[in-house]
Amino acid sequence: MILQYVTTGATKTRIMYSAYLSYAQLKEYLGFLLERDLVRYEEGSGLYKLSERGMKVLEGYEGISDMIALDGRKHVNNSLYNFA
Repeated sequence: MILQYVTTGATKTRIMYSAYLSYAQLKEYLGFLLERDLVRYEEGSGLYKLSERGMKVLEGYEGISDMIALDGRKHVNNSLYNFA
């Protein structure tokens, strides 16, 4: 996920290779993220970085991902139940 790659800052090239995207895909996705204030671009460093709003979205995504993990475990009320 692009939001994970820009957490500490990344160039277009680093994002493109890390996310296995073509340049056309990268431009489209970065435009989408910039428009929604999920990512910001720093002129001086040339890096794309996660915005505060982007951090909230990433945290929500990671929380949902943990809840629906396919490893047979589900977190409920801070307890871990194994359904295998």
